[in-house]
Amino acid sequence: MRLEQRTVLVGLSGGIACYKACEVVRLLARAGARVPVIMTAGARQFVTPLTLQTLAGHPVATDTFDCAQEAEIGHIRLADSAELAVIAPATANVIGKLAHGIADDLLTTVLLATRAPLLIAPAMNVNMWRHPAVQENMATLRARGVHVVGPDAGSLACGYDGEGRLAEPAAIVDAIAGVLAPQDLAGEHVLVSAGPTQEAVDPVRYLSNHSSGKMGFAVAAAARRRGATVTLVAGPTALPDPPGVEVIRVTSAAEMATALTRAFQRATVLVMAAAVADYRPARPLTRKMKKGPASLTLALEKTRDILAGLAARKGRRLVVGFAAETHDVVAEARRKLREKGLDLIVANDVTAPGAGFGSDTNVVRLLDGGSGDTPLPVLPKGEVADRLLDWVAARRRPATSRRAPARALARPRSSARAARR
Repeated sequence: MRLEQRTVLVGLSGGIACYKACEVVRLLARAGARVPVIMTAGARQFVTPLTLQTLAGHPVATDTFDCAQEAEIGHIRLADSAELAVIAPATANVIGKLAHGIADDLLTTVLLATRAPLLIAPAMNVNMWRHPAVQENMATLRARGVHVVGPDAGSLACGYDGEGRLAEPAAIVDAIAGVLAPQDLAGEHVLVSAGPTQEAVDPVRYLSNHSSGKMGFAVAAAARRRGATVTLVAGPTALPDPPGVEVIRVTSAAEMATALTRAFQRATVLVMAAAVADYRPARPLTRKMKKGPASLTLALEKTRDILAGLAARKGRRLVVGFAAETHDVVAEARRKLREKGLDLIVANDVTAPGAGFGSDTNVVRLLDGGSGDTPLPVLPKGEVADRLLDWVAARRRPATSRRAPARALARPRSSARAARR
């Protein structure tokens, strides 16, 4: 997620969800963004300016008529410096003001003056959210190109249950990154695999590996931010679905092969980050195996090589593989690149410091079908994903040189269906 040195103006309007907005500011600052904050009078009833100032590392603006804040026409400076303006939470009141061009406080004045794109995260009672006036105001804002994230459904602070919850802070930050990201994968359908597979020994045991799925999930999220339609086929992981990504949950290598083969028909890019089992029990038992002799021989058979099979019929698609190795990393990765007919392979030594399964960082080399060899330092997996997608975008550019039109980021639409054998 590339937010270093980006200026994201965050506005808080008055609602109980202000406490979650504090986490949005913290995550943005941690990602390297500059985060000026504006608070309405209502917002200050729920959290203090000092809290936001501490998290953002900047003074918090609160008053249009404050002599100190307006000494240099502060509302215009805030408006001009923003690369993106975000309102979280956005109450029914501030949504109505924005829809009708009302500027009666510092936040709405700045938002009328800025030329930066606007992202709003609504939060309110479910009946307020469903009211025709609010829905008409939302339609007006969407028609103007305002981006929207949420609201989520669930238990509300007022005691009701339904739509109106502020989107989770991580989802808001992901939406922010998506608005600021180059839309260089617009028009592409990126198919990603992630996580391990589990191969049944009996109803209670299986063979698997240590893959967490974090790398593949990072690729899927980054591709979605950059404008692609994304399908993620994921083995068993504890990770939540990336916002806006179609997610197909599977368990075994056979299920993963079936799901990927079906989805491959629509894809223009395949990124195979999953750690698929190479072998499975030849005769899995239907009843639990009981403890017996001191030693046990388990007959295994090879699983289908999903990546090689899909690459053999790639046509004009780009196919990217991963090679997790413990020795002879480059040589082994080059062999897989050549034998499987890949366009790019991401090689990493899983024993290297900063790499390995379950880590939030990775250390990789990008090896392409020519002589390309790009070693990367220790980076967060999200940044590794973007570097990989930079390579993809550079080779798909003739088809994606147009920018995607402004679009609202609706509540994440994910499906979690399992591909069955």
